Amino acid sequence: MSNQQALIQEPMAIFAYLIAVVGAVFMLSTVDKKPLQKFFGYLPPLIWMYFLPMLSTTFGIIPQSSDLYGFMGTYILPAGLLLLMISTNVPATFKLGGKAVLVFLAGTLGVVVGGPVAYALFQGVLPDEAWRGVGALAGSWIGGSANLGAMQVAFDTPDDILSPIILTDTIVGIGWMGVMISLAGFQQRFNKWNKADNSTIKRVNEEIATDVQRNAKPLQLPQLFGILSIAFAGSFLVRVFADLSFIPKSDVMNTSTWTFLIITALGIALSFTKVRNLEYYGASKIGYAGIYLFLAAIGARANLMDIVDAPEFILMGLVWLAIHVLFLFTAARLLRAPLFFVAVGSQGNIGGTSSAPIVASVFQPALAPVGLLMGILGNVVGTYAALICGQLARMIAGG
Repeated sequence: MSNQQALIQEPMAIFAYLIAVVGAVFMLSTVDKKPLQKFFGYLPPLIWMYFLPMLSTTFGIIPQSSDLYGFMGTYILPAGLLLLMISTNVPATFKLGGKAVLVFLAGTLGVVVGGPVAYALFQGVLPDEAWRGVGALAGSWIGGSANLGAMQVAFDTPDDILSPIILTDTIVGIGWMGVMISLAGFQQRFNKWNKADNSTIKRVNEEIATDVQRNAKPLQLPQLFGILSIAFAGSFLVRVFADLSFIPKSDVMNTSTWTFLIITALGIALSFTKVRNLEYYGASKIGYAGIYLFLAAIGARANLMDIVDAPEFILMGLVWLAIHVLFLFTAARLLRAPLFFVAVGSQGNIGGTSSAPIVASVFQPALAPVGLLMGILGNVVGTYAALICGQLARMIAGG
């Protein structure tokens, strides 16, 4: 359904609608009724925070594109991420070790291998130059939208190929994010089956939670405005700095990429100062509020009816994703890694800096920064991985 046909058009009205959806889901998830608790135990609140806006777009309640969605990604998401990074207990987080990185890299390899394999399987029903879209989609999945643009230029992807690739990225990528969120309720069973050592994650979570509970203080207006000023003024100034001419830019390392990198570095630096004491007043909760609203905006950008427009590309994307998942779970099995590492490793590859912290927070609320770090790692390796993936697809096409 087109934007012109959507029931709600005005940006502030869309914003109010998304807040109402997020609020209603959260309120229902806290109702002390066994059926509801069991329901949200299997399908966590966050999956509904993006699935309900997706349904709303599909049925024409809100538009699929709006200036509001871009505004939330440009300003609200960075502000929320800055608060999360400031609240990070960095020494405790680094105790997780390198196993998470190894699982992430296995997922990256799965994307690089999966693209050419999936393309080879569907080559007969795909357009002649579809291989050019394989590199673009690999770039989008591993390195985000900035890398999508870079790979589009690198492989000279035509518009008639790029359009279904973007659709596949949206449908398959967002759909997989929902699956990841829903798997959070199965952590204990998976870890037990996999004989995963989850003790470090538990210990880090307990260390962080104990510190906050021991020092928690009621939120007062001075602290509230201090938190908001750091979040919005800080993230805005970071973006202004990232846009300055002396900061080197490229198709991949653009203003948005630099903004996330600087916010991460600044947030980690501030977490070693007294600014981190704002966490005792609930800074991370306010940060999560912004991130969850952005999650709702992600869902609003997808329309389930779009699936009928490019079925062959979407099927290729599903097979591609399945190979990525196979690599992830194989690595998790060999390393005896917990499901949390699989989730952040996958979303760091397929989702990136905007959504990996969200998935991480569903699995382990205190460890959302790990998801952000995985997303940044995806930005670092995304260009090289996508170039290899695209070249392999080109070889299969005989180009």
